[in-house]
Amino acid sequence: MRKLVFMTLMLVMSLSNVALSSNLPDFTELAKQTGPAVVNIVARDNADDTPSNVAQPNAELFKFFGIPNQPQNRDRVSGGSGFIISSDGLILTNRHVIDGADKIVVTLLDRREFDAELVGEDEASDIALLKIEGKNLPKLEIGSADNLEIGEWVMAIGSPLSFENSVTKGIVSAKGRQIGTQQYVPYIQSDVPINRGNSGGPLINLNGEVVGINTLIFSNTGGYMGISFSVPIDIAMNVANQLQTNGTVKRGLLGVGIDNVNQAMADYLGMDIPMGALVNQVSEGSSAEKAGIEVGDVIVKFNGKPIKTRQSLPPIVGGVMPNTKVSVEVFRDGKIKKLTAQLDALNDNLLAGTSGNNSDEIKAGIGFSVSKLSEQDKERTGETKGVVVTDITEKDVERANLKVGDVIKRIGKNNISNLSDFSDAIDSLEDDEPLVLLVKQGPGNTFIVIER
Repeated sequence: MRKLVFMTLMLVMSLSNVALSSNLPDFTELAKQTGPAVVNIVARDNADDTPSNVAQPNAELFKFFGIPNQPQNRDRVSGGSGFIISSDGLILTNRHVIDGADKIVVTLLDRREFDAELVGEDEASDIALLKIEGKNLPKLEIGSADNLEIGEWVMAIGSPLSFENSVTKGIVSAKGRQIGTQQYVPYIQSDVPINRGNSGGPLINLNGEVVGINTLIFSNTGGYMGISFSVPIDIAMNVANQLQTNGTVKRGLLGVGIDNVNQAMADYLGMDIPMGALVNQVSEGSSAEKAGIEVGDVIVKFNGKPIKTRQSLPPIVGGVMPNTKVSVEVFRDGKIKKLTAQLDALNDNLLAGTSGNNSDEIKAGIGFSVSKLSEQDKERTGETKGVVVTDITEKDVERANLKVGDVIKRIGKNNISNLSDFSDAIDSLEDDEPLVLLVKQGPGNTFIVIER
């Protein structure tokens, strides 16, 4: 009897394992289908062209999985991955894989080798477009990262640590990640294992379509630690098409400084939930100013696409060509206002200038003190209107992130040019009304909400 029960349990467990495994995707056919279009890239920088007394860049290569630099006065060799996007030999990869190379060699899965020509490169997105001479080459189908779902299975193919055409898999962990100061790439985060040499290789969905280019990892050791980032294929193809057509990449510019909307700011503005990009600066003469966008507006939709956070706006704006007319929806005074903007070109915009003057000091009685801008304050901050924070006396103000040296430019909807404006704005507040400040803090503007 016991033997029968044991055998029955083993059978149930076996059937359960079969059922579970049947729900997992089979990557076998996917790897066979897509593998031939993934290439190994070796980039060589000849030592003769590198003076021995000049330091060679190497930190970024290691960070983005390239092979570390060789000692000076030897050829510098780096490696990575790429994939063919056209049957006549166009190849996408990361810029850092081939940066500074004199010779680029591409190897296919069938062991054929080709010398590659650099068609163009874009530092902002870390994308490079290569060309090899060939016909009827295997190519990958291009999908869209917009259709990716969190938790969706994806597969990577590349050359980690020089092991060519290695296949790894995982799921999409998050979308729209902003890394460091990079604004124009909303990275895909996944748990697909990638290491040095995977750079430039494809991230592929279960339909066999490329949805991203594997670009970097966060690591304390230099190896994979469960967090990988990929450039969305939509961004990469936009760059590739411009490089092939014009040799350069152009990006649209709206001309605003932006913050995220936190709960306190949402409550103040009358928004149901915190969302959108809160405008904290409008550049003089910019597309935004001409469209009627104002400081304090919350951009909730741009060119038909919802804006959920501050981070989601720059990639969408940058993906539109300069001089294009776009629709912009802003939340203002409790209502949605629809505007039309004609975009400028990135780097063609000037920040707003200001002018102003005043005197004395005010101890506001609200947890901090302010004074007029000194000549030193004006030189330090670039601001000539506003008041400068000189002392913070309450913890609530400190926790709200107001700092000594910040320049207060606006309270609520009132612009602050001097101490008189500041005093009037404070006096006009209700006893329990939050103090909503627009301040110049460091290199940019930010909104700060102090509950009272």
